[in-house]
Amino acid sequence: MRAELLLFFREPGSVFWVMAFPTLLLLVLGFIPSMTEPMDEMGGLSTVEAYVPVAVLLSMIMAGLMAMPPVITGYRERGVLRRMSTTPVRPAAVLGAQVGLHAVASLISAGLTLAVGRVLSDVALPRQVVGYLLTLLLAVVCVLALGALISALSPTTKIAQAVSISVFFPAMLAAGVYMPIQQMPDLMAGIMEALPFGAAAQALNQAAAGDWPDWAHLAVLALWTLLLSGTAARWFRWE
Repeated sequence: MRAELLLFFREPGSVFWVMAFPTLLLLVLGFIPSMTEPMDEMGGLSTVEAYVPVAVLLSMIMAGLMAMPPVITGYRERGVLRRMSTTPVRPAAVLGAQVGLHAVASLISAGLTLAVGRVLSDVALPRQVVGYLLTLLLAVVCVLALGALISALSPTTKIAQAVSISVFFPAMLAAGVYMPIQQMPDLMAGIMEALPFGAAAQALNQAAAGDWPDWAHLAVLALWTLLLSGTAARWFRWE
C-alpha cells in the first residue's frame, strides 16, 4: 500500500484532477455572484449548491475512470502482476491497494469540496449525514467497479485510456457537470437518473437538503455496482 501511495503522488496530474480540480471548479463558481443566487427552476437552490454533489462525483469519476484503469492495465501489460504472483506479494493485494487508494482520494476530495462550499460560498453542510455518507460509499464503489471493468476488458494501456475517455464524457453528463439534472427536460432527467451518476447526484442533493435519499436512487447505485463488479471479476485476467 505504501509503495502504491508513493507512486500515486509521483503523478501530479492524477493528484490534481482527482483531489484538486473539483474543489477549484466549485471555488470559481462561488466567485460569480449570479451563481450564488437561488433559482426557481432548480427548486430554490443556487447554481453553486446544485454543483456541490456534481463536484463530489467529478472527483470519483476522475479517480475511477481516468486515473485507476491505466495503472492496473499497465501493470498487467508489463507483466508486473504475473511476476508478483511468484512472490509473497499477491496481485490481489496490489489491486486492493489501487482500489483503496483511489477510493480514499475521492472521499478526501469530497470532504474538501464540502468544506470549500461551506466556508467560501456559505453552502450548508449535508443535513442527512447518514444518507449522504451511504450515497458517497455506494457511488465510489460503483465508479471503481466501472474502472475495474475497463481494466479487465482492456488488453493495453492505450486501449484502457481510449475506453476511459469514451465513458468519461457520458458519465460527466449523467452527473450533471454540463447541466444540473434539475435543469434537464423531464425525459432526459429520467434517463440520467437510471444511470449511476445521475442517481447519485439526485440522492446527494436529497441528503444535503435533509431528506433520506430516494430508495430508487440507492437501488440504481446498488444494482449498477453489483453488475459492474461481477462482470469485472468474471473477465479480469492477471496476464
